[in-house]
Amino acid sequence: MKIELNSLKDTEKLGEKLGSLLKKGDILCLNGDLGAGKTTLTKSLGVGLGVEEYITSPTFSLINEYRGRMPVYHFDVYRLEGIDELDDLGFDEYFFGEGVCIIEWAEKIEKMLPKDIIILNIEKGQDIDKRIVYITGSSDRYKEILRELGVE
Repeated sequence: MKIELNSLKDTEKLGEKLGSLLKKGDILCLNGDLGAGKTTLTKSLGVGLGVEEYITSPTFSLINEYRGRMPVYHFDVYRLEGIDELDDLGFDEYFFGEGVCIIEWAEKIEKMLPKDIIILNIEKGQDIDKRIVYITGSSDRYKEILRELGVE
C-alpha cells in the first residue's frame, strides 16, 4: 500500500493513527535513507501508543524502552556491527514480549525478524516535507491494520 504524505503534519497524523491501532506483539520495521523520517514517524507512533516521554533515536544504545498503554521497544540497528549484538540484547524477548517493537533500519536484520511483521519503507519526496510510505506485510494483522487505517 502506498501512502503519500504532503507535510510533517501528515506524517505525524499517520504515525498517531497507526500507533493507536497497534497491539501487543506487533513489529513495525521502518526502512529508508538517512533523513527519510523514521525517527519522526516513531515519535508520532509513540503518541498513538500513549508514550509521554520524549522519544529519541537509540542509535548508540540500539534500543530504548518506553511505557505507554503497553511497552514500546524502539530499536535503531543502523550502527549494528553484527547479528551477534542482537543476540547479546536478547532480541527475541522483545520480539515475542509484552509490547510493540519499532525497528529503524530493519532491513539490516531481516534474517532475524519473525515472519509476521509490518514493513514501512519511507522515501523522501520532491519537497522537503513530502514523503511516500509503502506499507507491506502478509499477515492477517497487516491486513487488519490496513482496514483500520482505511487504506486497503
